[in-house]
Amino acid sequence: MQYVSNTRSLDTNVSSPPRELTMAERRVAPLFGEQRKTSKQIEGEIKFLNECDKSFPNRDEASAFFAARAWEYVQEGQLDTAAYRFNLAYLLDEKNVDAFWGLGVICYQKNDWEKAEQMLRRGATLAPDNVPLIVDLATVELGHFANNNEAEDLAESYRLLTRAASLDTTYAQTFANLALAEYHRSDFPAAWEALHKARKLNFSAVDFQFVELMKAKMPDPQQFFK
Repeated sequence: MQYVSNTRSLDTNVSSPPRELTMAERRVAPLFGEQRKTSKQIEGEIKFLNECDKSFPNRDEASAFFAARAWEYVQEGQLDTAAYRFNLAYLLDEKNVDAFWGLGVICYQKNDWEKAEQMLRRGATLAPDNVPLIVDLATVELGHFANNNEAEDLAESYRLLTRAASLDTTYAQTFANLALAEYHRSDFPAAWEALHKARKLNFSAVDFQFVELMKAKMPDPQQFFK
């Protein structure tokens, strides 16, 4: 079952073609910038793939290796290095979910909201039941809503989070984010309920600044947060 919404409105504004990226820019742009490949780029990719064919049992394993290294670079804050490794993982396996997921996370950390959503949605198409990925996509939608206050973004985040909650009742971040979505929907009892589910699953998921915002709207029905 595919959960990514097909009802979102699309930007139909006609814009000028993007500037052709340099080789250095392509290395760190999501999916190498998705521009027409130069002969030098093709030559380099063929050499890389041949080297991987000699070093790994198959390209799927090679792709998983580069994706794993990329996540390590994300944790270290080396986002450009991580992006290049995720791009290589994609080059080896165009269906590697981690490649899209990781590039989406990097774009999100760089405040490129539109590209983050694009990458995460493409990953979600390949892995529609991956709850942490769904929640990351919902996080981007909530960020969109915080920036532009468009009801469509809030509705989409809520839909994603309720689906994630139906798939896995043990992932704390789902309910922490769902509490925020319910808060923006002005359903404060539901927000408190979701927040308490999150803190029972993993107390570190609780954002205490958000708790104060909640208390200002409605006292904690369970009187846990006083």
